[in-house]
Amino acid sequence: MKHHTKRRILGRTKRQRIALMRSLARSLVLEEGITTTIAKAKELRPYVEKLVTASKSNTLQSRRLVMHRLGNSPEATRKLHDTLAPRYTSRAGGYTRIVRLGRVGKRVGDAARIEFLS
Repeated sequence: MKHHTKRRILGRTKRQRIALMRSLARSLVLEEGITTTIAKAKELRPYVEKLVTASKSNTLQSRRLVMHRLGNSPEATRKLHDTLAPRYTSRAGGYTRIVRLGRVGKRVGDAARIEFLS
């Protein structure tokens, strides 16, 4: 029985998925928007939302947690705590948004749908 298997595999092993999520989250925090496939965007959204919620408390423990989840990136951790978290102090959730790019959002190689996550 496959219990607790609601996460997407994304055609990768567990270590590769963790590295992918860290890389995408780091890019999203630093650039404040990325273009990626719909499956990756849907998987990345809760990952980043939990990081923003944790960074709203702005404690040493939250900085260590965010640093660990972003792959020891001090620039991304600093930006998340000092710039992005104060922006969402009054909001209880829903910090990210997936924007469909429509017909323009087709990848050339395999015609996968590309979305913008901000």
